[in-house]
Amino acid sequence: MVECSGCGLRRLSPRPAREKLSQYYPESYWYDPGGDTADRLAETWRRWVLRDHISFVRRALAGSTAKGLVLDVGCGGGLFLRELGLPKERILGLDFSLTAASVAWKTNGVPAVCASLTEAPLAPGSIAAITMFHVVEHLYNPGAFLESARELLQPDGRLIIQVPNAACWQFVLLGENWNGLDIPRHLHHFRPRDLEILLKECGFEVLSTKYFSLRDNPAGMATSLAPSLDPMARRIRGGNESPNLKLLKDLLYFGLVLASLPFTLLEAACRSGSTIMVEARPRP
Repeated sequence: MVECSGCGLRRLSPRPAREKLSQYYPESYWYDPGGDTADRLAETWRRWVLRDHISFVRRALAGSTAKGLVLDVGCGGGLFLRELGLPKERILGLDFSLTAASVAWKTNGVPAVCASLTEAPLAPGSIAAITMFHVVEHLYNPGAFLESARELLQPDGRLIIQVPNAACWQFVLLGENWNGLDIPRHLHHFRPRDLEILLKECGFEVLSTKYFSLRDNPAGMATSLAPSLDPMARRIRGGNESPNLKLLKDLLYFGLVLASLPFTLLEAACRSGSTIMVEARPRP
């Protein structure tokens, strides 16, 4: 990690070549629940902890006069858009991965396309809200994506962004073991001030900021403390786990997530939570 002597933004250096990025996102990177007990419990948990994101976005939509599509950039398997509860004609997922878009369609019934936001097949000024959960830190040029978002949004549209917080207590305490670094997939490491400056330069004003995510903050700490128990990491590694062993490891991980909850609530209350979730709108 290096830090800009001018603006202070931290980033990965050297960055992996674009043609090599795909090797860090294997097909199993996208969650598609199976039919065993562990997967059913995990899916129930994922739906429950998404309530934080759902309520944040619903409040943003309620405070806006914009009408139209809600576009989730980096939609993955589409669970967020499904749980948002809007009619299908009002939601659209966008993802780099064809596999992820396919999971969104087939598993969650969410319309999704494989494309980049900078080349999205959408008319300017046609979108009511754009969400980007853990997307911006992965981008070579975050500014280009945010400028494209501003062009697509209606005048009173909403942009909701979530990124890891490089100024959180977990990073201070755990250093290079903090899972929010996620090297080499995370190319930029934002602090609240960095994100606010970037949004301002791209034509947005910040309306609200939140430092806690029920889905991400406790789970991120659990993964930092015991990476070998993280369900996604285990799935990507592709080890041969029996159903009983898989369930046992998932339950141990779940226990660690619950044990991490008090600390993550405290750091978020002190505006030092391990994620930053921002609501912004285009400046006139």
